[in-house]
Amino acid sequence: MSVNKQTAEKDKWWKSKTMRIMIVSIVIGAVICAATFTFIGIFMNYSSVSTINDIGEVYMSGMGEQVALRYNSVIEQRMQMVEALRDTVTEESAAVVTGEDDRRPIWLDNLEYNAKARGFICLGLYRDDYENGDVHDFESVYGGQIVITDPAPFKASLNAGQSKVAVGDCGGYQNIILISVPTDGTNAYTMTDGKKSTALVAGITNELLVEMLALGGGEASSFNSHIIREEGSYVLDEDKSGSGHVHIHDNFYDEIIDDFGMDKTEAEKCVAELRQNMSENKPYSKIADTANGRRHMYCARLESSEWYLVTVMDYNKLDGIVGHLSGMWVWLIVCGVVVMGFVLDGIFFVYYKLSHQTIEQLNEARKTAIEANKAKSEFLSNMSHDIRTPMNAIVGMTAIATSNIDNKQQVQNCLKKIALSSKHLLGLINDVLDMSKIESGKMTMNMERISIREVMDGIATIVQPQLKIKNQNFDMIIRDIQTENIYCDSVRLNQVFLNLLSNAIKFTPEGGDISVSLSQEDSPRGENYVRCNLKVKDTGIGMTPEFKTKIFDSFTREDSARVHKTEGTGLGMSITKYIVDAMHGTITVESELGKGTEFHVTVDLEKAQMPEEEMSLPNWKMLVVDDDELLCRATVESLNEIGVRGEWTLSGEDAVEKVVASHENGEEYNIILVDWKLPGIDGIETARQLAKRLGENIPILLMSAYDWSDMEEDARAAGIKGFISKPLFKSTLFYGLKKFIGGEEGDTAEKETSESKHDLNGIRVLLAEDNDLNWEIAEALLAESGITADRAENGRICVDMLRNSEPGTYAAVIMDIRMPVMTGYEATEHIRKLDHADKNLPIIAMTADAFADDMQKCISCGMNAHIAKPIDIQIVKATLAKFISR
Repeated sequence: MSVNKQTAEKDKWWKSKTMRIMIVSIVIGAVICAATFTFIGIFMNYSSVSTINDIGEVYMSGMGEQVALRYNSVIEQRMQMVEALRDTVTEESAAVVTGEDDRRPIWLDNLEYNAKARGFICLGLYRDDYENGDVHDFESVYGGQIVITDPAPFKASLNAGQSKVAVGDCGGYQNIILISVPTDGTNAYTMTDGKKSTALVAGITNELLVEMLALGGGEASSFNSHIIREEGSYVLDEDKSGSGHVHIHDNFYDEIIDDFGMDKTEAEKCVAELRQNMSENKPYSKIADTANGRRHMYCARLESSEWYLVTVMDYNKLDGIVGHLSGMWVWLIVCGVVVMGFVLDGIFFVYYKLSHQTIEQLNEARKTAIEANKAKSEFLSNMSHDIRTPMNAIVGMTAIATSNIDNKQQVQNCLKKIALSSKHLLGLINDVLDMSKIESGKMTMNMERISIREVMDGIATIVQPQLKIKNQNFDMIIRDIQTENIYCDSVRLNQVFLNLLSNAIKFTPEGGDISVSLSQEDSPRGENYVRCNLKVKDTGIGMTPEFKTKIFDSFTREDSARVHKTEGTGLGMSITKYIVDAMHGTITVESELGKGTEFHVTVDLEKAQMPEEEMSLPNWKMLVVDDDELLCRATVESLNEIGVRGEWTLSGEDAVEKVVASHENGEEYNIILVDWKLPGIDGIETARQLAKRLGENIPILLMSAYDWSDMEEDARAAGIKGFISKPLFKSTLFYGLKKFIGGEEGDTAEKETSESKHDLNGIRVLLAEDNDLNWEIAEALLAESGITADRAENGRICVDMLRNSEPGTYAAVIMDIRMPVMTGYEATEHIRKLDHADKNLPIIAMTADAFADDMQKCISCGMNAHIAKPIDIQIVKATLAKFISR
């Protein structure tokens, strides 16, 4: 009863708390709704005003441009008329006088007739007469004496030989538009004093200008236009323009300051800005708040004059519309708050009824999730051994088949590829199983000495079948390699390489290009480290900018029809990022949709301090042929370091010409290294042409990142003597060229010497293995190396067999970990406690438990080393040789 009472009180307390939360939530929700709608109303009002301003800006600019265009069109038309008049009527065209008393030349009559026909109200000749003053500058042809209102800019333009538009008086007409064009040479006219004119001036009425510019618009109009000079004076005033707009001031600037209703400081600032834009010949636009409402002013210069067109528009009507719209928004806000209040009340009422039930369901779901997560972790941990056991059979049986084939090279090569691909698959499974440790930050790195050359060779071998299926162009480039031997986790490094290449292959279409480049440089961590730069580039589908930001997230793939048919878990890039971070490196990606992707990995690795074999070749002259200039330069540099005089060229055609020219000059190449895929003629055709011209005396080697078996038959037939696989490390070049010093015997002897280092023939080991198939594989592989193995089916039998054996019977114990009756860990501890002479003999774990923690546990319980399944017999032999002295 007490438990039920406590539960009831707890439920009561929860309901009371829920009610308080509901009331507070309703109040907060109402406030938020009101604030939200208020903000929307203010924002929309602001947006409306801003939109009107923008529209007004565009409208005023467009109107100004339209009016200016009309002005330019009419003025240009009139100016062309005056020019046509000047060019048509010349003194030479009519030199006869009209009568005995009237000595007026006929050409003046012709000028007058043609000018009146074109609608000009007056016509005159102009010459800048400094001696007689301004009065004699103009000589009237008809219409009366011409007087310019503002003569200074008018004279300056005409004296400079430019056409000009100005305002002036002529006879009974005032404030007319004068159009002037220069006259010189053959079209200059003789004035009464015998001097030649410099311009022909014609006048039109200002009504035409007012009409074409649409000046004014009446008192009811919200739009007015003015033509002013730079100092602000009006070109046309209210009496003569007929605009209907009365100018109280003679100057437009004064009207802005006194009559626009603006703050005086703001008005003066507006005038200053307007004059500044005029001086810089820039359009001017401004929306100003005045006592009479908002006004928009726009100013632009008119061509062929010193005038400016100013348009002013009142926004009173538009502001009234905006005010009405704001009022509507206020009503919408009120209605919206009321509606949202009712909606929130209903929502929270339902929430109150269902909250208790929901919390109970959430608690149950939480318990279920915790149990599911625990089960997932246990499942991932246990499935490691279950997956590795069949993988061990696949790889082991492949190795056995390889070693027992009767020298069928093609089949043997295929089997080797299957073995490498199987190991790669095992590495992928390893990473998936290790994902929980990676995400929790517990991933450890197993640092060991490795050869970066061997890593690159292995990578090239693994990816070749996939590249061949999709017919993709593949290349591997290295440069500036300071050291080939480094300390690194080889499994993790391979995973980074293969994840990036796997993505490139999957997302690059058939016939696309994929390249891997590796370079080294000095590391900021010191001289004991080297910085490695790995770049994987493809011409695939690329990725969107949005997906680039989350490509390294777990279980992430781009949601696009382009990739729906591409297999993958979305873990590859996430795992790669974790590994690079664990190596204290960086990884970046550059990609453009539809053009491809490039990953760049930078990591600082410790140099392996070990004596390197002295690499020295004879002072040969050698030619490198490849279409990649960087590869050529890097290869020639490596050749120079091992004593070979290297040269390079970028095509097969150039190579043929270069080799033939050297032959004719008596400077033969000792060796030619040519790439398989070249623009124009490929490497095999290049070799065929060289052999045809020079015979087969010069060794020609083929280099490629592809499998030699695919091209060997054609290459041999073309005269190619051998093959060197990319990437071209210095050691790759040395060992590939070394056999040409004294034939292949040296190369064979080198192999025999290398194999003799792991000669374990005749030793006997005790092998603890509960799985029959694994035992069969291990026994066969060990027997091929001359090692005899006795089987123990579990850990207990292993301990008993060693206890009952004569001292010295076994050279080592190879111990599985997961076995019935007694595990490998327990068996090792028992063996170390035996009262037997061989209790301290080497015990080597050979297990499918291959995580870094498993390796550490093996060492901690007394084992000497750890070998991961599937079995690599070379690793087994090297490990046994390390602990067994013969």
